[in-house]
Amino acid sequence: MHPINEIPVFILCGGLGTRIKEETEFKPKPMVPIGEHPILWHIMHLYSRHGFKKFILCTGFKSEVIKEYFLNYSSMRSDFTVDLKNNTLSLHGVHYEEDWEVTVAYTGEETMTGARLFLAAEKYLGNALHAAVTYGDGLSDVNLKREYMYHLSHNKIGTVLGVNPPSRFGEIRLDEDKVVDFSEKPQFKEKWINGGFFFFKREFFSQYLKRQSDCVLEKFPLIELAKSEQLNLYKHNGFWACMDTQRDRDELNQLWNSGKAPWAHNFSFVDLKVNNPEFIHEASLNGK
Repeated sequence: MHPINEIPVFILCGGLGTRIKEETEFKPKPMVPIGEHPILWHIMHLYSRHGFKKFILCTGFKSEVIKEYFLNYSSMRSDFTVDLKNNTLSLHGVHYEEDWEVTVAYTGEETMTGARLFLAAEKYLGNALHAAVTYGDGLSDVNLKREYMYHLSHNKIGTVLGVNPPSRFGEIRLDEDKVVDFSEKPQFKEKWINGGFFFFKREFFSQYLKRQSDCVLEKFPLIELAKSEQLNLYKHNGFWACMDTQRDRDELNQLWNSGKAPWAHNFSFVDLKVNNPEFIHEASLNGK
């Protein structure tokens, strides 16, 4: 079994972000800033805090923006000296904590999510038995190491994070015509949606995904995986947000600027109540 820091994390970074066009006209959606960093950086930090260090960024639209960001990552955070005659660069006092391995994999301008993963995995999955997959626009306080251990313990091809969908509107509960409760933007506790943080066995990439550019992860691959009873749900009752609109971006920025961003702190303990806590505790003690 590979150590967790060698598990590849594929991040889908190639979409157009049409619903937040004011931000994505000149940059891909994962590069929209939350505070002083792009949301992609926040997602990678979430994985990194749980031990994942190997990232494959599946790029497309405005791929050059992501390439330039990581090519200049060290120099933009350090003093440096450039020898123009010899074309050499010397960095002085590098000040950053990220010990990541980042592969930027161009997967086409209009390629759909499933095909992006197929093309990137074909080159960069290596001999890994399992891999993580996520989107470039979602944040959570989920403990990803625990989700990975849950994935291993159930021996299914895939595991998806399930979250309770937040309502965009307030809910009014009635007794005939009398209002008995008013809830502002409640969560639907009995419903689960795709939270966008996946783990898959390696055979998923070759057996369920396709090279054709119209292969959409959320259609044939996941539908067929569910039909074959090879997809498990890891339930998460804590924080989760997806940056789909300008309002979503503003709310995430408010959380970050307040110093109380849930994704930047310790994981939520509420998952332990709904995801086989006995196994998770035992696995944690044994260092799995």
